Amino acid sequence: MEKKLSELKPGEKGIITRVSGSSAIRNRLLDMGLVKGTKIIMIRKAPLGDPLEFLVKGYNLSLRKEESDNVYVLVEGSPENGSNDSSRPASREQ
Repeated sequence: MEKKLSELKPGEKGIITRVSGSSAIRNRLLDMGLVKGTKIIMIRKAPLGDPLEFLVKGYNLSLRKEESDNVYVLVEGSPENGSNDSSRPASREQ
């Protein structure tokens, strides 16, 4: 399931699928390592919900909610990601 980065819950993991926004914001996010295919983990949210802290490429990154709304991730464990057990063939026992 694709979500905005700001919609992740603490401890949730995902893989970046796209980065949107104006060219200035998009380039800034890409420069910080938020590129397609990168794994990212939500660490925590501030008490009022802004800023958000993520673990990406081995470092902690804090982003404003407004910035993180421009990054989309495929949440690990979702059916679209192919990591559910229903994709395995059922075994037959006789």
